[in-house]
Amino acid sequence: MAEPLQRLRVDKWLWAARFFKTRSLAHQSVEAGRVKVNGDRAKPSRELKVGDRLEIHIGEYQWQIAVLALSVQRGPAPVAHTLYEESPESHARRQQQVADRKLNADPALNLHGRPTKRDRRLIHRFGER
Repeated sequence: MAEPLQRLRVDKWLWAARFFKTRSLAHQSVEAGRVKVNGDRAKPSRELKVGDRLEIHIGEYQWQIAVLALSVQRGPAPVAHTLYEESPESHARRQQQVADRKLNADPALNLHGRPTKRDRRLIHRFGER
């Protein structure tokens, strides 16, 4: 029978807990200083143990979590969520950011690439007035 893990690299754990799509993205984020372990900047090879506290910055969002379990394998999202517990303040702050982002949506967010022929005609008509 395999004994439970006592320690695991930070980048592997972040990947297994589904904070990043790949281990290399997790590695780069830790190297860039966007992940802190127990309040200190960490290297990707730093070993995590159960009970450690992490601060993770991804884009404009920030998580403050406590490590509950270690896993080498990346599983489904419900299983990955059992690896950590997010602080209530962190969760409330992220939910507020999501709500603010929905209210203040950037109108140009849905525009991609160059204007179409129809778009150009509308732009020219608007400019002729």
